Amino acid sequence: MSDVFTHPWLGGLFGDADMQALWSPEAQLAHYTAFEVALAHALEAAGRVPPGHGAAAAAMLEACVIDPASLAEDVTRDGLPIPALVRRWRAADPAHKEAIHYGATSQDVMDTALALTLKSVSGLLAQRLCTRDGSLGGLEERFGDRPLMGRTRMQAALPIRVADRLRDWRAPLAAQARRLDASHAGVERLQLGGAVGTRHGFGNQAQAIADAMGARLGLSAPDHAWQSDRGGVAHYAACLAGIAGTLGKMGQDIALMAQQGLDDIRITGGGGSSAMPHKSNPVLAELLVTLARLNAGALSGMQHALIHEQERSGAAWMLEWALLPQMSCATGRGVTAAQALCERIEDMGDR
Repeated sequence: MSDVFTHPWLGGLFGDADMQALWSPEAQLAHYTAFEVALAHALEAAGRVPPGHGAAAAAMLEACVIDPASLAEDVTRDGLPIPALVRRWRAADPAHKEAIHYGATSQDVMDTALALTLKSVSGLLAQRLCTRDGSLGGLEERFGDRPLMGRTRMQAALPIRVADRLRDWRAPLAAQARRLDASHAGVERLQLGGAVGTRHGFGNQAQAIADAMGARLGLSAPDHAWQSDRGGVAHYAACLAGIAGTLGKMGQDIALMAQQGLDDIRITGGGGSSAMPHKSNPVLAELLVTLARLNAGALSGMQHALIHEQERSGAAWMLEWALLPQMSCATGRGVTAAQALCERIEDMGDR
């Protein structure tokens, strides 16, 4: 069994290899290592470990190769991979083990990895959305002045232009792209709190260590931990759902426009039917609607992940692990599907 994004044949429709790679075990391990490398260097710079120990520990971390599959049994027991990784790293360099994970907790590592992942997700989506906007602009240049029947509540209303329909696809998507851009500050930030979020292991050097780590990782370094404040992550999830939902509206419109008898749009490469050879199904348009609804449902779960009891929750945190990668892949695939759909539009409106 596998989900629709990685399924042997459904993955051809739902899958987004570039987005999935950002959430891969190898990518996450690289981010975990980057956190520990940044911490080791910052500890040495702050004088928390002897000179040279941080650099030596960092060199070992960067050279250490760990098979992600080998962590499965440890995660079954511990509930997360960091304790097992720390044990292996310290065993690999016992002479400098005090520079490995000192003062940090597992959530510091994994939340910082999440921040680095979402930074990459945002970059990929921003690039794709820019291309998508250009494609919609191209359709407006080709067909924008043609007449089209405007429809309200799915009934014929008054004549409009194709440009009017395209504007209702293009402007909301640009607004969603701006919301995504504005969300960066809430997620692209270092997590460094220690066991209960107070940074007690670092004394009065806590912020200096955080600043040094943030600079090395390309993240902001807030003056407090956010391990139980998931507002930024939930808002980011809402941005993903917003993009997918906006694309879903476009997909729904195109599926309706393509109905036989309306013929407001002509698309090449439609899907075939096993029983009705005359049909050309608007598969990509339907996919946009499906992905929008998938993310709408997942967003509810992300709202539940806001509920962290006391200083840290295991249950609420795990919801994010299950939902955010799925939402990212659904949104990423939505943008590529919308782009492919635009490229297949041969005609729009009345000639």
